[in-house]
Order: sequence, then structure tokens, then C-alpha cells
Amino acid sequence: MPPERHVGKPGRKVDATDKVLGRTRYTADLSLPRMLACKLLRSPEPHAVLEGVDASAALAMPGVVAVLTGQDLPIPFGLFPISMDEHALCTDRVRFVGDPIAAVLAEDEELAEAGARALRPTLRPLPPVRSIEEAVAPTEHKIHDYVPVANIHRLAAMEFGDIEQALAGSSHVREDLFFYGGNTHLALEEHAALAEWSPDGRLTVWASTQTPHYLHRALVRVLELPFARIRVIAPPTGGGFGGKTEPFGHELVVAKAAMLTGRPVKIVLTREEVFACHRGRHPTLLSMRTGVDAEGRIQGIHVRTILDGGAYGSYGVASTYYTGALQTVTYQVPRYRFDGARVFTNKAPCGPKRGHGTPQGRFALEVQLDKLAEELSLCPAELRRRQLAPAGSTTANFLQIGSMGLGPCLEAVYAASGFRDKHGQLPFGRGVGIACSSYLSGAGRAIYRNDLPHSGASLKLDRGGGVTVYCGTTEVGQGSETVLATIAAEVLGVSPFDVRTVTGDTDLTPVDLGSYSSRVTVMAGRAVLQAAERAQELLRHAVAEKVQVAPEALVFADGRVFDAESPERGVTFSEAVHLAEKTHGTLVTAGSYAPPETPGTYRGAGVGPSPAYSYSAAVVEVTVDAETGIVRPVQVWVAHDVGRCINRQSVLGQVEGSVYMGLGEALMEEMAYLPKRGMLHRRPSLLQYKSPTSVDMCPIETFLIEEPDPEGPYGAKEVGQGPLLPIPPAVACAVYDAVGVRIDEVPITAEKVLKALTAKRAGKEPRVGPKAMPAVPWPTPEKVPPPWEGGDGSALPRPPKEKR
Repeated sequence: MPPERHVGKPGRKVDATDKVLGRTRYTADLSLPRMLACKLLRSPEPHAVLEGVDASAALAMPGVVAVLTGQDLPIPFGLFPISMDEHALCTDRVRFVGDPIAAVLAEDEELAEAGARALRPTLRPLPPVRSIEEAVAPTEHKIHDYVPVANIHRLAAMEFGDIEQALAGSSHVREDLFFYGGNTHLALEEHAALAEWSPDGRLTVWASTQTPHYLHRALVRVLELPFARIRVIAPPTGGGFGGKTEPFGHELVVAKAAMLTGRPVKIVLTREEVFACHRGRHPTLLSMRTGVDAEGRIQGIHVRTILDGGAYGSYGVASTYYTGALQTVTYQVPRYRFDGARVFTNKAPCGPKRGHGTPQGRFALEVQLDKLAEELSLCPAELRRRQLAPAGSTTANFLQIGSMGLGPCLEAVYAASGFRDKHGQLPFGRGVGIACSSYLSGAGRAIYRNDLPHSGASLKLDRGGGVTVYCGTTEVGQGSETVLATIAAEVLGVSPFDVRTVTGDTDLTPVDLGSYSSRVTVMAGRAVLQAAERAQELLRHAVAEKVQVAPEALVFADGRVFDAESPERGVTFSEAVHLAEKTHGTLVTAGSYAPPETPGTYRGAGVGPSPAYSYSAAVVEVTVDAETGIVRPVQVWVAHDVGRCINRQSVLGQVEGSVYMGLGEALMEEMAYLPKRGMLHRRPSLLQYKSPTSVDMCPIETFLIEEPDPEGPYGAKEVGQGPLLPIPPAVACAVYDAVGVRIDEVPITAEKVLKALTAKRAGKEPRVGPKAMPAVPWPTPEKVPPPWEGGDGSALPRPPKEKR
């Protein structure tokens, strides 16, 4: 095989020119003749009965065309079949400040906004549920009537081996409590949607979404239209980070409004409304109980998590399981138990954010390992090194590990940072922390269970030598179009800039489940690879006949197809297309990808499987001002096992972006509310919500570990989310190394550090963090024997209930 021309090289993104020149057209840039503007009236109350909306004043205003209320959109929706608990516009109750109540359609945006201000809703306030503790308490005021106990949305419990026996047999057991604060995505592009209804009964919706496929499904459900009558187009999206992975009410509203008025309708949310849409990181309370032997090897872990889900179901069921599912793929965990609960509160709904549910559990485990290492007088890096999960193994909870590059990641950051010479040895006020992590390369099971491929792609070859890739993914700034174009170009021997990509259009592109869970490179990449290889075969045989060489002797490179031994014997790529088209007609091929089956069949086994897991390690060095408590990162060393780079420059950008976001979560960002002021969001603007700027950033040294994974195209794995995960725990451990106080929660603000330092000076426990877990009616866990105890991935039968 000749060396790759494009894969692994630091090339320019195929869409870079348009973005640099400002020619990329996002949803908010789109405009259609006769277009109406839409504005939403949102709830000022966190929890109330909606008794009606007086729209008479708004409808009397010049330029106001129509008003929609919940009565116009009575069918609920949601991402998961078991959590269809939202309405595009509230029908009878509001559940958080910002819940959409009514929509005004007008000739322009200013008139629509004035119309929305003229609406008069009648709201009868109900007591709000403000915290996890209030949500698990018995109450008559349920946020959703379908929950059986208090305001508990979901309970999960599973046990892989006898955890109590494992802990009893351990030389050392630690139990700690942690809290991971909620935060949001901060995508630069606000949510936007445009809908057009044609006289022949077809609906087209353009939306700033990461998942046109799931929006398509929601439109079918809520509008009661056939799939074939709805087209969803996802233009290039200005960032998502998980915040645009599910259908939103405003997307359904403009679609319905276009149908009712017969005119195109567009909405662009304000930044404050984006904070209300949220779907960001769940605030999570965690209990971590871990037993180790005398040498620090883990014998068993018992994790309990309680997630504050906000007002609606969203991705919450999956988020709950993700706080525990991936704890077993970094280190060997012989026995494992996970209990998870998600509760409803009267806050903006939480959902998936970069790392979806896993940063919370990762923070708790990595900080606890730091504490265990100190108690056992071990280097924190050595403690981790002793128990890395082996490549090609199956975990206690039946996740199958393919390639595993965490060892080289750990060694790279350990050596480059000088961790051995710095940890515990720097002057007071300066310290280093180390942490590891892993993440999915796409979820192994679809949200709507079926046997169909998760990704599809088709290729069209032009006589002029151009190639077009059609795929249902969405370009959200992560470089997915570059990845798909590079893979096709590598196979066909052309330049990535000769490959055009058409993505995110449900009429034109094969189904792809979307740009989330770091799935595009592996899943859509495999589908494109298969389609390109099929096209290559058509060309290969046509050229072989022309130049009279064996088909397998031909090479595709540099815009030509030629004999590897005699390069002068060959044709241009364009000529190859002509030859093949004479034989086969128009050249169009297709490819698809479905992840491998996983052995787990127990309840909850659908969350966690992946075709491949990426691995990361990081060392963070910080300074801590003992007088102010201010923490400043000095440098980050991060290593990521990416399997194989498709575009090296893009991979480096993804790693650095993850570090940036990880530092923001660790030190600044927080979705905070004002309980005494009606649960208003404390900082719903980019001026007030603190996030690191370029001035706050420190140098980052990145190491890419390339151990190709057999499931990835050219061995590639994910990179968009995994490198975030080790940053918050590494910061927390660095703060302890610097000044000897434990901040067992994020964000690690100056106030918390100062509080812990004050406690330390007073001879009290030098720690800030949660002190108790509220009582939760945990269910009896599903008991699943791990593989080394004869388990096959299924749960043991539950014992019969005793008769009363």
C-alpha cells in the first residue's frame, strides 16, 4: 500500500475559506420572500398553572399576523420515547422561567417582539422545586404527574459482582462526596429556525441543529405529517457542544406557523433565550466508595449519583446512566455497583453537554484516586499505571475495549510536565495535578432501537473528476466535512478540495443519526469509506482493462490511477471516471455503518457501549493566591489517544478546545439561579456568565497518541469530547498540591478556596464540598455477574417477592 497522501496530515479544512471570508450562511442568515418573524412569550414564573392567554391586544396591533398558543400544538414531544413530556408551547402549566407560552407572528422582528409584550397570560403560581433535596422529598406539587415518587424522574441500580464483599475484602476503603455544578454550552450561534409550507403540502425546515434526523421525527409526531412530506435541512451550525442535539419547541412552532399562515416563518433566539433552552451539564451530587488492596489496586467501586435535571426529561435517562457507565473502561474494576437518580426541578432543562454525563463521575473518581494515592504513599501517576484496563478486554459491565492508549498518554504528560519532580515539591501556592479519562466514539445503540445502520453515505463521481459526498451529519464547527472529504479523497486519489460535501438534508442525504456522542469520524467515516471503496472498485476494473494491468496493481493517488510498478501506465482520475461510466452508467455508490453488537442485555446496558473508546491524560499546573483564593492555570500538558488522525490540525484544535472548556468548567462556569427571586437565572448573558477568554488561557502542550483502532476509518477514534474530562479533576488535585485544601466540587471558585484555607488555618477540615446525600428510595439493583464470574451480560432472575 502506498503511504497516505491526506490522512494524518495537518491540512486546511475544506470549508475554511468560506468561514474566514464570512461567506458561510447560517440559519439566521437565511431569508425568504414574504417571510414572517416569530417571537415567543416566555414564562416569568418557575412553576404555575397556565389558565389562559389573552391575545386580543397583540392581535389588534398593526403588523401582527397571528398568535399561537399551546392549543395549536397539543401533541407532546421529546427525544426519548419514554420522556415525551414537553409541548412546543405550554398547554396547562409552566415549569421554569423561560418556558415558552405563546408565539407572535408579525411582519418584522420588532413588531413580533412588541406583540409578545402585549400578550397577557394568566398564571396561578405553584410552589417551586428548587434543589435536589427538595425534589426527592415527598410533595403534593409534582412537576410532572407521570413520576411515581416525589419529583424523581428516573432511578437506576445495577451491580456487577458482590460489591459489599469486594469492599469488605479490601485493605483500604474510602468514601467521598462530590458535587459537579451545572454549566452550559456557549455556542456562538444562537438557536434559529426557518420554515416554509408549500401549496402542495410539503414542509421545509432549516434549523440550527446537530440532529436533523431527530428533528424530522419530532415534526412528524407533533404536526401529524408523513415523513415524506417534511424536509429538514441543517445549514452549517455555529457550534453546538450537545446543546442542539434534540428538537426544540421553537422549531416546531415556526413549522406550525408556516402551515397556518401559508408564509415562511423565521425565529432567531436571543442569548437570554438560549440560556433558557439550556440542555447543558446536569448539576450532580455524587457518592464514591472505593476499595483497594495494599498496593492500591481497585477491588470494587460503588457509585451513587443524583442529577438535577431541571424541568423536562430531555436526554436525562441516558445522562443518568452515563454518570456511571464509563467508570470501568479506564482502570480494571473487578466489581462495580452503580445507583443513579435524576430529579425534576423548576429550572431550565438539562441535557447533553460535551462529555454527556461522564465528566461528573470522572471528576469524582480521579479526585478520589488522588486521595487514595496520598494515603497509600504512592505517586498518583503510579497508582493509575498499576491498573490500566487492558486492550481487547471486556469490563465488569460488559463494555468491550478495543485499542487502549491510556498508558502512553499517561507517560507522555508525566514526562513532559516533570510531574515526578514537581508533585509535592513546588513552593506553597503552586502545584500540579494529574488525571485520566476515556470517552465514546459514538453510542453503540440507537435511541430508537432498530437493526438499521446508524450512518449512511453516498458518493457521486463526476466526469470532470469531482466527487460529491452525501451524508446526514451536521457540520457544527468540529471539522466533520473535512473528515468525510479526506477519507473519500484518500481512497480515490484526489484532493480533498475536489470533494464536495452535502450534509444534513433529509431529502438529499442518507439517514445519519446526527453529530453527537463523538460519532461522526468513526460511524459516518466508515460509511464514506465503504462508499468510496466501492467506487474505487468500479474505477479499478475499468482502468485495468484499459491499461492492461492487473486491477490489484493499480494505485489511486495525485489525481491519477496508475500501475504501481510503472507509474507512466495510467490515466487521470477524470479519464478513469469516463471509462467506468461507459460500463456501469452514472457512477453513484453507497456505504453504511452499524456498530458491532455488544454482549450486555441487562436493563441499562444500552448506555455505554461504543465501537471504540478514546483515552486522555492531563497534568495541570496552577498557582493559588492564598490571600484571595484565586486559582490560575500555569500550563496544561494533555495527551489523547485518537487512534489515528484524519486531519492532524483539526485534532489538535479539538483537543485544545476541550482543554479550554474543561478549564471553564473547573474554575468559572455555573448555571446559577436566584431562589429568592423566583428562580431567575443569575447570569443569562455572555457578559455575566464567566467563561475563559484568550487572556485567561495558559499554554497547552498536546501529545497525540496514535494506536489505530480496528473499528475506526484508518484506525481513527473520537477527539471532540474526551480531552475535556481529565481537566477538572487535574485542576482540583493541583489546587490541593498547591495549598493543601480539597475543593470537592466545581467550579473551584476563589471564594471556595479561601473558605477552605480559612478552615485550614483554624484547624478545621480543609475542605469545601457536599456533606451528605439526601435519602433516595434506591431500587433493588439488577445483579449481573461480571465476565470473570461466569456472566454472559444478562441479569440474574430477581428473587420472588415475599407474600404479605
